[in-house]
Amino acid sequence: MGGTANFKNLFVYQCSFKNALEIYRFSQQLPQYLRYDIADDLRRAARSVPSNIAEGYGRNKSNADIVNFLRTSLGSNDEVVFNLEFLKGLSLINEEQYQHFTGQSKLIGSGLQKLIQSLS
Repeated sequence: MGGTANFKNLFVYQCSFKNALEIYRFSQQLPQYLRYDIADDLRRAARSVPSNIAEGYGRNKSNADIVNFLRTSLGSNDEVVFNLEFLKGLSLINEEQYQHFTGQSKLIGSGLQKLIQSLS
């Protein structure tokens, strides 16, 4: 079962929260003309990952309900990776930043998968 206090202790929540903060800061460095386009999409997707973890656990519902929110987080995590790849294709992110953020997303995705399996 879920619980409001429980999600903050999850490693995957902590990583995704930190990643969302870092991506938000990075997105502020993108050109002004992209602030309401891909930068906004990237920020929203990154925030959606920890947000859905928190919402799933905060509802105190069944494991199946929590898993549904975790799957949404997983989809948002994939959306982050897509947006990073798109920025890379436009040469708007350097290789070091790209590797850092996609590495974090891979770690988060793996953590979400493990958590989903443990609750299923």
